[in-house]
Amino acid sequence: MNVLFVLTSHDKLGDTGKKTGFWVEEFASPYYTLLDKGATITIATPKGGAAPIDPSSDSPDAATEATERFNKDAQAKDKIANTKVLADMNPDDFDAVFYPGGHGPLWDLTNDANSVALIEKFDRQEKPIAFVCHAPAVLKDVKNEDGTALVKGKKVTGFSNLEEAAVGLTEVVPLLLEDMLIENGAHYSNADKWAAYAVQDGNLITGQNPASSTLVAEKLIEALKKA
Repeated sequence: MNVLFVLTSHDKLGDTGKKTGFWVEEFASPYYTLLDKGATITIATPKGGAAPIDPSSDSPDAATEATERFNKDAQAKDKIANTKVLADMNPDDFDAVFYPGGHGPLWDLTNDANSVALIEKFDRQEKPIAFVCHAPAVLKDVKNEDGTALVKGKKVTGFSNLEEAAVGLTEVVPLLLEDMLIENGAHYSNADKWAAYAVQDGNLITGQNPASSTLVAEKLIEALKKA
């Protein structure tokens, strides 16, 4: 199992003066779930080099077993500090792609032509494409071969409007994920705020929030077994 993880290079939380990036739990839990099953994981970002960690996700109240394992894992930390350049990645070299969330992807990966082309190629090859929390936002401009939105008519989830309001960032983010998915014709659904919830529709796997990251990873492993 060769799996490509795509992380954000963006670290500014709009005009708030605060930092953002990727959410550690949404990387760490799937990373170890897959690694422990023998997967080889490559990490890429739009700019390459160090991927920014969202400081809020590195706080004690956001800690999980997976984040604590990451904090002690010099090899994983080295990978995060030295990510590959997304433009250099070839979908032919991988069996699946996974996008962790955090607010960072809303700014850079939603508009990244390399990311769009990459997802489209994985999808055409019928390989699993998985996203958690804010990461389904990167599907905004991804199209089917007939030019329709990839998510049109598909069952998806992602960080809900209620959750965005709860973290006080509705007016800060460049787009509301739930609204965008619905506007693009997706069959969006979600569970209660902060509840673990993941949806699979064919090769497309989406999770609602940080608590859903393990569910997404488990669905990804099952999809890889069937591939």
